[in-house]
Amino acid sequence: MIRAYDELYLESARRVLAGMLDYAVHDLGYDITSFFNLFLKSPMARWFENGDSAVLAGKSGVELAYDVLGTIGENRVFEKPQYTMNRSEEYWTGWSLAYYQWYTALSFSEITRYIPIKEIQELYFPYHEMDIRQFVDKMNELYRKAKPDTNLKLLRKRAGLTQRELAEYAGIPLRTIQQYEQRQKNINRAQAEYLVKLAKVLCCSVENLIEYVPE
Repeated sequence: MIRAYDELYLESARRVLAGMLDYAVHDLGYDITSFFNLFLKSPMARWFENGDSAVLAGKSGVELAYDVLGTIGENRVFEKPQYTMNRSEEYWTGWSLAYYQWYTALSFSEITRYIPIKEIQELYFPYHEMDIRQFVDKMNELYRKAKPDTNLKLLRKRAGLTQRELAEYAGIPLRTIQQYEQRQKNINRAQAEYLVKLAKVLCCSVENLIEYVPE
């Protein structure tokens, strides 16, 4: 599976996102959901998930928090960070979410559309004591439960097409379309020709058809 960016930056990225959420909540007084929504609205989220080294490795969590506020026009007087002896739930949330975003290559907005940031924070007990792979498995489970339909099915419905119409326009067997949508076949292993044809009919990119969260 393709990761969001080079693993070289992963640990730094985890510290930065963790520090940002911890500082925003405990020093700036934001609710975690409110501040994370500001992060999503800012260009910082896109730069982060696309592996911009200036964000992942060139900033602290405190600096990233102020960059988020600055890019959306919220100016705050600098507050000296009061670091806690133990990692907070917010710190763990950012630390774990950064890993999951890197691992799946999903955008932060896509992840939290189906698993809100507050729900991720509530996984602190018991997952902060577990291996990160168990957290990933739980997130995959929650994502699949909240989003049962494949990307292909969602894109087809958005285009207002039936399975038969999509099959005819793309020149792909109807049964194949059905198998992709029912996950009887893995669309990630589809012929490149099929993916290109589907993307053309659905007016999307091939990447939009890929399923980033495994069964």
